[in-house]
Amino acid sequence: MEHLKSILTKSGLVTEECFATIFYDYDILNTSCLKGIISKCLGYGIIAGSLMVKLPQIIKISGNKSGKGINMLSICLEIFCITATMAYSFRNEFPFSAWGESLFLGLQTAIVAALVIFYGEGPSSPNKGNGYSAIGFLAVYALFLAILLGPLAPLEALWVMQAANVPLILLAKSIQAKSNFQAKSTGQLSAITIFMLFFGAIARVFTSIQETGDLTTVAVYITSVIANGVIAFQMLLYWNADSKDAKKKRKTKKLA
Repeated sequence: MEHLKSILTKSGLVTEECFATIFYDYDILNTSCLKGIISKCLGYGIIAGSLMVKLPQIIKISGNKSGKGINMLSICLEIFCITATMAYSFRNEFPFSAWGESLFLGLQTAIVAALVIFYGEGPSSPNKGNGYSAIGFLAVYALFLAILLGPLAPLEALWVMQAANVPLILLAKSIQAKSNFQAKSTGQLSAITIFMLFFGAIARVFTSIQETGDLTTVAVYITSVIANGVIAFQMLLYWNADSKDAKKKRKTKKLA
C-alpha cells in the first residue's frame, strides 16, 4: 500500500489526504478528492494530446508547401497568448498539469508560423516565402520566451499579459474568422487541430478552477472556448467548399 501511495502522491494524481480518505477510510466517492483526481487526469490528458495538436496543421502546410488561408497576424497573436499563459503559470508555480500544454502548443505554433513565412502562399504564388525570415522569427521567439520565463520579467507584467489574453484571443480568432468568411473557406487550417483546441479549452476551464483558482486564467480559457468554437463552426460550415477545392487541385495535378 505504501508503494502505491508513493507512486500516486509523487505523480500528483492524489494528495496524501485524499489517499488516506479513499484507501484507509474507504470514502471512494468523496467529492473533493474525485474532483482533484479527475482534474489531474484531464490535465495530463490535455498535455499528452497537446503533443500532437498542431501536428496535422504542420503536416498540411508542409505537404501542400503553402500557408495559404492562414492569417499571420492571427498566428502571432495566438503565440503571444499561449506564451503569456505559459510564463504566468510557470512563474506563479501552478502545477504543471494545469498549464503544461502551453509549452508544447507554443513551440508547435511557432513552427506553424515559421512554415507560413517559409512557404508563403506557395511556389506558384507571387507571395512566396523566405527561409531566412522563418529562422529569424524562431530566434526572436526563443529570446522572448527566455526573458519571460526568467527573473527579468516582473510578475506584475506577466499578470497584465495574461489579462490581455482575453481581448487578444478574441482579436486573433476574429481575424482568422474574417479571413475564412471572406474566402468562404478555411484554407490550410486543420480540422483536427481546431477541434482539439476547442475541446481542450473546455476541459481547461474545469482544471483551472480546480487546480489554480485563478480567475484570470479561468477567464482566458472561457474566452478560448468561445473563440475556438467560432472557428470550429466555420470548419463545419465550409467543409464542402474545402473538399471541392481539394478535388480541383488533384485534377489539376493529374492534368499537369
